[in-house]
Amino acid sequence: MTQPIEVILMRELAGHLATPIFVVDSQGDLLFYNEPAEELLGSRFDETGMMPFAQWATVFTPTNGRGTPLPPDDLPLAIAVQQHRPAQGHFWIRGLDGERRKLTVTAIPLQGQWGEHLGAAAIFWEEP
Repeated sequence: MTQPIEVILMRELAGHLATPIFVVDSQGDLLFYNEPAEELLGSRFDETGMMPFAQWATVFTPTNGRGTPLPPDDLPLAIAVQQHRPAQGHFWIRGLDGERRKLTVTAIPLQGQWGEHLGAAAIFWEEP
């Protein structure tokens, strides 16, 4: 599957940063997450690989502080990819290693040079 150059460059940038980053295509399907994200998500990208939106939006079991599951479309990355606007949020996930973590996520839509919608990227970190 061929990706637009901007998405390839975003993936390349993410691969060189110490900040956890998650990149999805214009349909919301996971394309890549970097090594710092692997620790928080509980699995290496090489092991999970690309995932459709419906899978990654639920496999990490995102919940609010009371443990109530969050609808996939309410996640910041889903908002960025579906509504083409930045979004931020705090929620809990259960990593693929079984560990529960509180994350803060900032997601931005990715737009090409001529205005085409390419997907979105999320930068996230674990809250103490």
